[in-house]
Order: sequence, then C-alpha cells, then structure tokens
Amino acid sequence: MIRKTFLLLIIFVLSAGSGKSQTFIRTEELFKRPESAGRLIISQSLSLDTLLSRYILANKNNVTPQETIGMEGFRIQIYYNSVRNAREESAKTRAEFINKFPDIPSYIQYQDPGWFLVRVGDYRTKVEGYGDLVRIRRVFPNAYFVLERINFPDVINK
Repeated sequence: MIRKTFLLLIIFVLSAGSGKSQTFIRTEELFKRPESAGRLIISQSLSLDTLLSRYILANKNNVTPQETIGMEGFRIQIYYNSVRNAREESAKTRAEFINKFPDIPSYIQYQDPGWFLVRVGDYRTKVEGYGDLVRIRRVFPNAYFVLERINFPDVINK
C-alpha cells in the first residue's frame, strides 16, 4: 500500500512539473504596429492561432539567433578556399568585387574547419539574381548560386 502511494506521489510530482503552462500566441501579437500606423484586424479561427503557437514553440529551440534574422534566399558565391592565406585572398577578392560591382552587397564568411568564402547579393529567387550572375561570371567565371539566409529585401525603395 505504501509503495503504491509512493509511486502515485512520484508520478504526480513528475507530471505536475512537465505540465507547465505554455504561452499562447495570437496572430495580432505577431503583427504589432505603432499607434500612428493605423489599425489591424485579423478575423480567423482560434484553431489557426493554436496551430501557429504550436509551430512557433516547436521551432523556437531549433533555431540559432543568427538564423532568426532574414529569410531563405540565394547568394552568389565567388570565392571558396581553405589555403593558408585564404583570409587575405578572400579580402582581396571582395575588394575587387566591390570595385567592379559597388551596387551589390558582399559578405565574407568563415566555415569550419578553415574555409573562407565570399558571397554576394540578396536574392529571393534564382530568377531575381540571374542577371547579376551573368554580369559577375564575366569577371569571376566560377560564380554560382548558393541557398542561404539573406537579409530582408528593401521593399520601399524598389
């Protein structure tokens, strides 16, 4: 009898700790806007809010802080090497790129174990960046698209 009571007590304590309250996220909270921007009314079923909350909570721990900024898109890779002086070569390659294409953003990245790479542009689709790829290949013939997290496009100025 004491064993059953003790076992039930342990089960109760463990289940009480695992059942801590989870936050419920409403869609209106995701799209908060300043007071001067106007009003936003979203009419939808509560089940969609539940699914959205579950999705956010399930993926919250799977994403590093760097991956939360931006969106999935494409960049053009123009340099990728791991030789001893790869850092200097990547800096020279980027400087040459900036000199020839000042209107396209460029990024130097490091990947373990010792790879330096230069990627350029922020394209949502390959079609969007194809014109730049053709221009870049005239100077950097080995350039190609890579899937990467890109900065959000500046919609206002386009």
